[in-house]
Amino acid sequence: MFTLGIDIGSTTSKCVILEDGKRIVTKNLVKRGTGSDGPDIAVKKSLEDAKLSMDDISCIISTGYGRNNFAQANGNKSELSCHARGAFFTDPETKTIIDIGGQDAKVIFLNENGVINNFLMNDKCAAGTGRFLDVMSGILNVDINDLGDYALKSMHPITISSTCTVFAESEVISQLSKGVDIHDLVAGICQSVASRTANLAKRGKISSKIYMSGGVALNKGVRKALSQELNDEINFNPDAQFMGALGASLLAYESLKKNLN
Repeated sequence: MFTLGIDIGSTTSKCVILEDGKRIVTKNLVKRGTGSDGPDIAVKKSLEDAKLSMDDISCIISTGYGRNNFAQANGNKSELSCHARGAFFTDPETKTIIDIGGQDAKVIFLNENGVINNFLMNDKCAAGTGRFLDVMSGILNVDINDLGDYALKSMHPITISSTCTVFAESEVISQLSKGVDIHDLVAGICQSVASRTANLAKRGKISSKIYMSGGVALNKGVRKALSQELNDEINFNPDAQFMGALGASLLAYESLKKNLN
């Protein structure tokens, strides 16, 4: 039995196909999000890689920012539910999930069975999100995938005092004009994101094991700064970007099993 989960974000579309709710058959990421052909391309690539057709897929669940706009889905689930399910599947010891997305940041608290106890969300401002990092990488002319490596080479991180993306942009440009080392600037940017996320997380009851989900989890600089802010280890999976899509595919399988029973 094959199920498909698709996570349609603001800038990317992620797709995961599972066999019998256990084995990842294939996964694909397309750098186009809601309102584009990104979701269709991600699904098409995944089916081609798995040598399957749409007729072979028993259930499709969509999640993410554009989950309500994917007509091929049999249903949709919240990002909270899907990231929780995906993270717990890859690491059953997970108690706290931190997901820094393109448009918001979420902290999800789980019980020992992987059920959501509570959650906190910051969706009021782009600062402290993946969008903030994207804007800053453009200003610095550094590939967003290289920001973490730059941050780890910093000797004297710069403090980014502005809490607004627009003002922070001006602040970074000003620091560049003063000849500040770019590694120190990147470290300060990563620290700024981590600090805002840590402040959000501290409003709830943080329990180890802390697991970071989403694309920003791949940023070594943010992980290091977040670990220091929370005084705890930050765990992640190399497939962190796919946790939402994985969770959606798992929930699709579980809904099929429930209907069969």
